[in-house]
Amino acid sequence: MALKVGDKAPEFKLFNTEKKEVSLSDFKGQTVVLHFFPAAFTGGCTAQMCTLRDDYSFYNNLNCVVLGCSCDSPFTLGKFKTEQALEFDLLSDYNKETCKDYDAQYETWILGMKGNSRRAAFIINGDGVIVYSEALESAGDQVNFAAMKEVLEKI
Repeated sequence: MALKVGDKAPEFKLFNTEKKEVSLSDFKGQTVVLHFFPAAFTGGCTAQMCTLRDDYSFYNNLNCVVLGCSCDSPFTLGKFKTEQALEFDLLSDYNKETCKDYDAQYETWILGMKGNSRRAAFIINGDGVIVYSEALESAGDQVNFAAMKEVLEKI
């Protein structure tokens, strides 16, 4: 069942690239911009994360917490974060639980890979409620950054 606006955001506890555990509850009272992506170092995922990077001041000026999440290991994500000069945390959903909880998971992705994160974006308000939800069927598409910005400017 797809998560929608008004749903309570599922709690998660994942490791970031510094091998520190990060949970949604760490950001209680803050707006969280959570982006799922299928795999580091692929064209569409690099574009998605670099768009967030290039607009990071917009999110930062609104006091938003930006998080990227994929099923890659923390070590792979660490290299990706460094190479792309990302200022925000990347979280490893290596066990593929959080993407499943957010209904942001492909049953089968490319080359027969199973359970990878979909390209998806969620905005979670300070009370832990989803105020924006988008999970794409095609990994070749990009999330609607303009629509997300509109929602954030109204919070």
